[in-house]
Amino acid sequence: MSSVDSVSSLTGEAHTQAAKRSQLGQEDFIELMIAQMRNQDPLKPADPTQFLSQLAQFSQVTGIQSMERAVTGLAESLRSAQLLSGTSLVGREVLAVSDSATLVEDGAIAGAVDVPDGATSLRVLVRDSTGQLVRTLNLEPRAGLTEFTWDGTTDRGTVASPGEYRFEVVAASGSTSFSLQPLLASRVDSVTFDPSSQRLVLNTSGGTFALNDVRRVK
Repeated sequence: MSSVDSVSSLTGEAHTQAAKRSQLGQEDFIELMIAQMRNQDPLKPADPTQFLSQLAQFSQVTGIQSMERAVTGLAESLRSAQLLSGTSLVGREVLAVSDSATLVEDGAIAGAVDVPDGATSLRVLVRDSTGQLVRTLNLEPRAGLTEFTWDGTTDRGTVASPGEYRFEVVAASGSTSFSLQPLLASRVDSVTFDPSSQRLVLNTSGGTFALNDVRRVK
């Protein structure tokens, strides 16, 4: 076998070994270059610029891989920091965008409404699971965050049954009526990180909320 054939054979084996791996490591690349230099044809030595070109390409790939590892490490650190900070919310009461809550026996449900300027009337409608209206709360239409509490009683003065209830907010400005988004209070039981949205999720007594949906922490 000639020297050229030897070089081709060794190079082919080296490339085969590299192809079996997910990526070519630095040691593999150096071994490949040494094998090429040792087995080159003395009468036809390899062009040194070829080695330099290969080295430059490898350095570029290595740099990209290093940057990817750095970005991955940074993302993991940020995720860990976010989870760590989220644990401080466990046991706290949060006010978040929601239109339903569960009434427990002898319990109450608190919430709030972000009222715009110019509102002349404000009502919170409480409905049961069948859509039946059980309570209407008339609030003062003050601009800003207006809080309310439903004590669990109906408009007839009876105690509502435990279960899930829905909340609607109807405001008016003069003769024009419009709906507003209710904000309901709940207690944070735990926090998790959603890898699909890259966001912190709060698991509360009133459901699951993204941290961005929280308006206030108590």
